[in-house]
Amino acid sequence: MSTLRLLLSDSYDPWFNLAVEECIFRQMPATQRVLFLWRNTDTVVIGRAQNPWKECNTRRMEEDGVKLARRSSGGGAVFHDSGNTCFTFMAGKPEYNKSISTAIVLNALNALGVSAEASGRNDLVISTPQGDRKVSGSAYRETKDRGFHHGTLLLNADLSRLANYLNPDPKKLQAKGITSVRARVANLVELLPTITHQQVCDAVSEAFFTHYGDRVMPEVISPHAAPNLPGFAETFARQSSWEWNFGQAPAFSHLVDERFSWGGVELHFDVEKGQITRAQVFTDSLNPAPLEALAERLQGCPYRAEALRQQCESLIDSFPEQQAELRELAGWIAGAVR
Repeated sequence: MSTLRLLLSDSYDPWFNLAVEECIFRQMPATQRVLFLWRNTDTVVIGRAQNPWKECNTRRMEEDGVKLARRSSGGGAVFHDSGNTCFTFMAGKPEYNKSISTAIVLNALNALGVSAEASGRNDLVISTPQGDRKVSGSAYRETKDRGFHHGTLLLNADLSRLANYLNPDPKKLQAKGITSVRARVANLVELLPTITHQQVCDAVSEAFFTHYGDRVMPEVISPHAAPNLPGFAETFARQSSWEWNFGQAPAFSHLVDERFSWGGVELHFDVEKGQITRAQVFTDSLNPAPLEALAERLQGCPYRAEALRQQCESLIDSFPEQQAELRELAGWIAGAVR
């Protein structure tokens, strides 16, 4: 029986694809070598140790219906659309070796007529008249008995949208965690105008089979037929949750300030695991009582626009004379953390 396994996803949902990847990785026998090919639409994928509010324009993502997905590997933030092909190589140890999977991808590109080379820790680059351009980025994860290497290939991605979502709002955040390194990128379509996702999948699969001297039939994984993977439902629920995608952000603090007709307001939040652990308010308003009450209520509140808005509006019952100010404040706070 072959030790190879080739999986193709027909889903464009990042939470589905990352949950499949996680389940296969956890459950595969250590003797298996797996290649998983997939793609996502309208997604920003961040590394395990990243802060989405610091790395991405979360406000614009929300407006445009772009999903946030946190992966279990390290590295930086990337934008995925259907012009992006994703690959994952998995193997047990001691055989797992990311230089093998990198060589397979380079051989596949070579077979398509693209001369690329590995650069730095985790990029593949092509040389252009304007200098080297990144066409692939990777991240890695290892446990004691297995490892995986996953990455993307830029075929025909909308690079202007990439800039839209990966340039964060200038929020006043004091944040720890891994900061993305922005690289100069290019699409493979610039070298091969007719390149398609299917061609790339075929080329990478063929290079995978050639390397191991064996071939297997692909298994198509689809959300329409729930994957027969133990624990998939729970893994998908976690992968798609706010608590994982946003709430896993490293601790940070955020200062927001605004001048209103009735006074200036400055709010300081300390945030851990997506929850406000401390809130301080400073104001020159003639009636600071509702703002002081708000600072108390915000402790333990999720750092989410609607939760903050509700806390603000819930004070209207206690301070009916300040209703107009509290509604104005609620709208402003919700916008400030989006």
